[in-house]
Amino acid sequence: MRLNYLAKAISIIMTYIGMVILSPIIIAFIYKDYYSIIPFLSASIISTTAGFIIKKLFPKVSELENLNDIKKGEALFIVAISWVIFGIMCAIPYLFYNLSPLDSLFESISGITTTGATILTNFDYPKAFFFWRSLTQWLGGLGIIVLFIAILPQFAVAGRQMFFAEAPGPTEDKFTPRIRNTASALWKVYAGLTIFEIILLKIAGMPLFDAVCNSFSTLAAGGFSPNPQSTMGYHSNYITWIILIFMFFAGSSFNLQYKAIMKKNPLLFLKNEEFRVYLTMTLIFSSLIAVVLITQNNYSVFDGITHSLYQVISIATSTGSASVDFEQWNFTAKIFLFIVMFMGSCSSSAGGGIKMTRWLLVFKSMKAELMRILHPNAVFNIKVDNTTVQPEVVRQIVVFVFFYFLLFGIIAALITLFEQNETIGITGSITAIGNIGPGFGPIVGPMGSFESIHPISKCLMITGMLVGRLELMPFLVMLQKDFWNFQKD
Repeated sequence: MRLNYLAKAISIIMTYIGMVILSPIIIAFIYKDYYSIIPFLSASIISTTAGFIIKKLFPKVSELENLNDIKKGEALFIVAISWVIFGIMCAIPYLFYNLSPLDSLFESISGITTTGATILTNFDYPKAFFFWRSLTQWLGGLGIIVLFIAILPQFAVAGRQMFFAEAPGPTEDKFTPRIRNTASALWKVYAGLTIFEIILLKIAGMPLFDAVCNSFSTLAAGGFSPNPQSTMGYHSNYITWIILIFMFFAGSSFNLQYKAIMKKNPLLFLKNEEFRVYLTMTLIFSSLIAVVLITQNNYSVFDGITHSLYQVISIATSTGSASVDFEQWNFTAKIFLFIVMFMGSCSSSAGGGIKMTRWLLVFKSMKAELMRILHPNAVFNIKVDNTTVQPEVVRQIVVFVFFYFLLFGIIAALITLFEQNETIGITGSITAIGNIGPGFGPIVGPMGSFESIHPISKCLMITGMLVGRLELMPFLVMLQKDFWNFQKD
């Protein structure tokens, strides 16, 4: 890997991260919270200064007009280190609000990876603080690199490698000839849905500031809310259903949504195999939980349907917000919800988890292997949407799923060891890797906080959140010795 190329990209990214961090200052002025200018101005200065220093440390950086011939390994490194840097820079403002360095980093990484697990035990903070929490989720929903590809000319061509290194999902799905146009189109859909949700939430009676923050978190499949009781705290069925619907679209492919909008054909959703599975699994699990809530938890039919559907979508899309304290549900309902934690959303969405396409290919691969046992001489092609999937792609996905569960098991065992609590260990691990947010139990449940868990458990979860957001494979590649081969030119 060429150090001057890495330095060039990282210096650009740190400079623009510094500009993004200035955004909450507008909120500070609006609400006359002048103290809150200091945290964000300080973080901005640190980020931009660091970018300038990196540029000066590598003299040849200024000679590079663009990054058009960037290599795949370099793109993986840039994306991975950018997320780490982004998390650290986003943590700096929290330090000014008396959060410890580790808690600040935890809250920041939870935000940018759209996990939504929080260490807050009280919500007595200024508006700029809560705006920043939600904004970090919104920026992380589609990815900070995808945003920069869409707006920065320096990444016009080189952005292809970085786009596929960061974009969530197992396939390299682009729908315009230029990757920059693809990134721009994704952000247009993303921003458009966000604005639409803000309007609807305001009409439904939510305060404008809360509507902005909740919309940022919803479309990012995040979960942070300025209300300590999440969606439940607004006590409105209208608000619950609005957020429910937008969460569902946050977990759907933005590529597919763009195509449906451009072609003015909503039936394209039902023609997509991954979306059909996503919709079907959502309806199945929400129906099962609704039956349990109505028959065993004394919910009305409407409330049973509403809250089961909300929580299934929230967990499946890795949003993690709550319309009700599901810790109060009985064991059967919570078991169904725990299974949903492994379900995942669609590829090219803001949601986390394993993704529906991967599950589709894993089960189709299993079926093909069983058929080969019965018919050794037959040839079985694995297809999604009538398109043959190459064997190497299937192998990569099988490896991904294997390591996903392996990493889940390792982190779960370690957290259980430090917490002496298997519920925190198991659910804490999957909520981190799947970027889901809440777990089960009074401590890390939907109305709880991760503030009291062991510092090493927090570090394990921070690692899990980052690895989960980077879709695991870049992390595995970076563990190879050959990857770390640097050269000056």
